[in-house]
Parts: sequence; structure tokens; C-alpha cells
Amino acid sequence: MNYNKIKVHIADDHKILIDGVIALLNTEDDIEVEGFSLTGRQVINWSSKNTADVLVLDINMPEMDGIEVLKTFKKRNTNIKTIILSSLSDPKLVQEMIALGANGFVDKSRANEQIIDAIKVVHNGIQYISEDIKVKLLDLYASDAKDEDEPEFLHGDLTEREIAVLKLIAKEKSSNEIAEKLNVSIKTVETYRSNLYKKLKVKNVVGLAMYAVRNKIV
Repeated sequence: MNYNKIKVHIADDHKILIDGVIALLNTEDDIEVEGFSLTGRQVINWSSKNTADVLVLDINMPEMDGIEVLKTFKKRNTNIKTIILSSLSDPKLVQEMIALGANGFVDKSRANEQIIDAIKVVHNGIQYISEDIKVKLLDLYASDAKDEDEPEFLHGDLTEREIAVLKLIAKEKSSNEIAEKLNVSIKTVETYRSNLYKKLKVKNVVGLAMYAVRNKIV
């Protein structure tokens, strides 16, 4: 039965890449590829009758690029979880995509390693950013924060296990790696991550890493 599967739609103008991603996702019992689009306009048309849980979206596409797609989604208040899959990983561009509502960002060169984890994490309501892109964002945020006040230290508000998860996140470990390291389920890791977002009042994994570094937790 398919009712428990995560339904995914893929949008990219290269059919060979789509075929590769589909082949990869078909190895997962809990993921089902619902369909694909080759242009931004097709994505918009698809979104009006959306039957998927997660959209994997390229930035550079004909007719309408990924940025315009996200802008349209935001105007329509479309509640579609979106992962950007792109070879463009400029941190300012990533910031813009996140501000427009993207739930995840994966570099195409790391897709085979990260796209499955990204889909599962985003489907559970948690932001996912490739580790290499996270480092670039961390550097950008650190530069932007030089003249800002230091954040309030809230170390005492965290449980021992939350601190352990925070340290591993700051060391760029994936949910799978954290789960294995702490001998817990991926779902439990995602719960800890969600609690950290709320307690530390940050919106993404870069914010968690910044907090850990600036407060000398790592």
C-alpha cells in the first residue's frame, strides 16, 4: 500500500538528471515519485492540482526559473515543501531562496548522497541544507554578525541530549549520522532539532551552528 509513502515531484530541464533522481528514489520503500516537470511554467500548472508532499526544484529552468516559481508560491500562499537542487550554491542566493520559502537546499554534485535524507527531513517539517552549503552560509552569517550583539547564552535551558545533538549538528553531521552516533531513531533526532529551533529561537541549521560556535559549545 502506498498511503504511507512520501510523494515527490521533480522539476528540472534535464531529463537525464530527472531519470537519475527517479532511479535513486525508487530504491526507497517509503518514497514515491509522483511525476516531473521540465519547465517552471509546468511546475506552476502542476502546483494547482498538487498531489505530492515534496517538490525537488532546480533554479535554472526555461519559461520561469526556480526563484520565480517560489515567488509565485509565496503570493499564492502555496503550502508545498520545496527542496532546491542546484549547482548554484552562492550563499546569498541560498539566503534568498530560504527567504522565499524553500525548505531545503542540496548541491547537485552531492545529490546522490543527500537527496533522500533531505526529502525525509523536509517532509517532517525540518529545514535541510547541504553540509558544504551550510559552511558557506555560516561564513556569511558570521561576517554579517560581526557588529551585532552577542546572543543571550541559553546553555542551561538545554538538556544534555539536546546539547549532544547541537554539537553534532555544528560538526556538520547529517540526521542519519547523529542517529547512529547517539543510538536513536532519525525521528528522535528531528524532534531534538525542532526543540533546539524553538529554544534557541533560530530558523535553520546554520543558526544552530552559529549559536554553538559563538557560545563555545563546540
